Amino acid sequence: MLPRWQQAFPQAQASSEDDLQACPDQFDLVWLRLQAKPSIGPQMLAVRQRFSSTAFVVLSDTPSDNEALAAFAGAARGYCNSHATPAILQQVGMVVLQGGIWIGESLMQRLVAQTDNLVAASSIQNSNRIDSLTPRELEVAQAIASGGSNREIANRLGITERTVKAHVSAILEKLDVRDRLQLALLLKNQAFA
Repeated sequence: MLPRWQQAFPQAQASSEDDLQACPDQFDLVWLRLQAKPSIGPQMLAVRQRFSSTAFVVLSDTPSDNEALAAFAGAARGYCNSHATPAILQQVGMVVLQGGIWIGESLMQRLVAQTDNLVAASSIQNSNRIDSLTPRELEVAQAIASGGSNREIANRLGITERTVKAHVSAILEKLDVRDRLQLALLLKNQAFA
């Protein structure tokens, strides 16, 4: 394990591919550090076969968007640089353990750029929905679109995380979007409309 991993997760257990059979059957989260050989597919397959119901994050020494897409196609719940800071590694782990997906900024920008046309097609309909948000909901929505976590939004607006969660639920329902990414795309498109 790299020292930064030990710092981020002092209770973590490291295993080589050969040691996978000796590992306990259940972990909360599995981290796969990609090796130079073989390619990503066989490495992910080995992890998926051993830990079929466990969420996993792929770590790469030389991350790329194409490798990230391959990781997500193989059911990874996260993808990041294996040399990320302990704080980032902890954040990745927390997001994935809470059912989220962690993708890097570069891939996020690529996805946003590729989906702009889809969002633009529904911008007129969604404009009316944005007008249905209360001023506070609009503040929360804009904070979400700028990447704020519930805790960060709560601190910034001087409200509780529970209140932020209630606002998020109302916003997603009023705007008929599934998640924070769709909300961010919608608001980004509205800013340029």
